[in-house]
Amino acid sequence: MRYLLFFTLLLASGRLFSQDTSILFNQQPFTLAEVVVRNNFNYKAVLAAIQQDTSFYKAFRNLRVLGFSSFNDIRMLDKQDKVKASLFSKTRQHREKDCRYTEILQEEVTGDFYAPGRKYNYMTAELYASLFFARDTICGENNIVKGHSIRASGKKGLDKHKEQLKMLFFNPGKKIPGIPFIGDKLDLYDESAHALYDYRLDIEEWHGTLVYVFTITTKDDLGFIKNDRIVVDRMVTWLDMKTLEVMARNYSLSYKAGVYDFDVSMEVEMTRYKQWVVPKVLRYKGNWDVIFKKREKAVFTATLFDFQ
Repeated sequence: MRYLLFFTLLLASGRLFSQDTSILFNQQPFTLAEVVVRNNFNYKAVLAAIQQDTSFYKAFRNLRVLGFSSFNDIRMLDKQDKVKASLFSKTRQHREKDCRYTEILQEEVTGDFYAPGRKYNYMTAELYASLFFARDTICGENNIVKGHSIRASGKKGLDKHKEQLKMLFFNPGKKIPGIPFIGDKLDLYDESAHALYDYRLDIEEWHGTLVYVFTITTKDDLGFIKNDRIVVDRMVTWLDMKTLEVMARNYSLSYKAGVYDFDVSMEVEMTRYKQWVVPKVLRYKGNWDVIFKKREKAVFTATLFDFQ
């Protein structure tokens, strides 16, 4: 408690006279807040961990080996942002022996959310379900990340699009093969990206705990090239100071091409359950259009709790 109080006062005083410091890490420029420099934190280890992070993806894979309850609020919007279809439900994922399945405890549906046979009319709902629902009993899963990277190769149609969206979701800032025009533009850590973005490491209080905050924002003087070369508009990541695990991440992405366009923002907050880091709240707002598919505008919130 004394340490936390002392450090909080140190942070507050540092804000009054703060001065950022520019450094080179792997021959690329980064900005360190004064509190990071003055307290001699190992920023190199933090920056390396951020670039190689798998904890964000790991948190979602942990959902495969745990039971949990969730409130699910999905709303599909029309051009005037009025709700045209929706689902609100409370579900419980049961984990028994080596299998998991989802029980629907409560459900309210409006509009054409479902097609006949309880299939989803919208790809946004399809993606949500693949993250949080197990419609049938699924067995033999684990939460191992190594060797389980998300891949779209070998898949076609909707399955391929879902895998690409998952990669965009789980690995923001990394290349995604197979997406025309933007695959290489998603890499936020290569040499060309540093000409487009500013990178800053700071320390803040988050839910009563001190955490690292790593912010990536587009440079102010990009001019007309911004529309062609920028996909990730902004990304902010909060990391546990001891384990360097991602505890929260907010990011926004947008792009316009001849065959598709999208404008998406995500907010993800984690929590700890015993030795696991797991998603606690996920908020999504998106507007996207793909050739041969109808435009989808949607907002959804997933609230997860009662882990077992």
